[in-house]
Amino acid sequence: MSSDSWLVTGGTGMVGTAFKSLLPQAEFITKEQFHNLSYDINNKFVFHLAAKVGGVKANTDYVADFYYENSNLNEKILHYAFTNNAQKVISLLSTCVYPDAPYIQYPLTEDQLHLGPPHSSNFGYSYAKRMVDVLSRAYRQQYGCKFITAIPNNLYGENDNFDLENSHVIPAIIKKVWEAKLNNKKFIECWGDGSPLREFTYSRDIARILLFLMDNYDEPEPVNIGNTKEYSIKETVELICNIFDYTGEIIWNTKMPAGQYRKPSSNQKLLDLGWKKNSYTPLEEGLKKTCEWFKITYPKVRGVK
Repeated sequence: MSSDSWLVTGGTGMVGTAFKSLLPQAEFITKEQFHNLSYDINNKFVFHLAAKVGGVKANTDYVADFYYENSNLNEKILHYAFTNNAQKVISLLSTCVYPDAPYIQYPLTEDQLHLGPPHSSNFGYSYAKRMVDVLSRAYRQQYGCKFITAIPNNLYGENDNFDLENSHVIPAIIKKVWEAKLNNKKFIECWGDGSPLREFTYSRDIARILLFLMDNYDEPEPVNIGNTKEYSIKETVELICNIFDYTGEIIWNTKMPAGQYRKPSSNQKLLDLGWKKNSYTPLEEGLKKTCEWFKITYPKVRGVK
């Protein structure tokens, strides 16, 4: 397959820009551009990455917006891919699609996806993403479309959104720590108590895995693709402080939401397909690359005013 047969939605986002070094001749479009529905998608391999995303507070405050905008975008893209004869589509979901219930077994496996409602902290976004899996299966069952889905966990990397109102945990911490260092602030404030656990995956790893799946997977069931090593939020904050050589105090605001305590996932299905477990970028290494990029690019990064 030539690289000009690829199309990436969400081309200016974190994972989209990670693709540019892997597929320099591919067509990269934003979610806003795709609403025009004027792109040649015939016989192309499509990576559907575009989404409206945000952190705990944004997802809680704008639950209807997150559901409507993502559902509308996903339905348009998948239907356009079907009616215009796309060769294959892989859509990126999130581990937040998984149920949050006492009967759910950890680590999360793909067969548990539809066994109950997701966590209330990102209810609208989670259901919109879950429906991508439903739509992909439906188009495959009725029309034979090669639509597949992949489920990463908590992503981070260059070209993320660093707006504190809308960002995820790592970009929010990076921005807080770097600006505190620049302004000689004696402390930073973080939400919760630092105890929740997260699995973090570097954006460039996700891009490489999606390319691997495009070549090596064609089944209706989703595939978990994240790194499965857990870190507490407290550990993550301390790593970023060390990278920036910031020695101020970390104050934990327990009145603010901290999100789901943990949601460990199993990537055994991906490993069985041939992906190597040691191919993931270690968290400290990925954070160093991301923080260095942030320092060089600041203040011209997304979400910094």
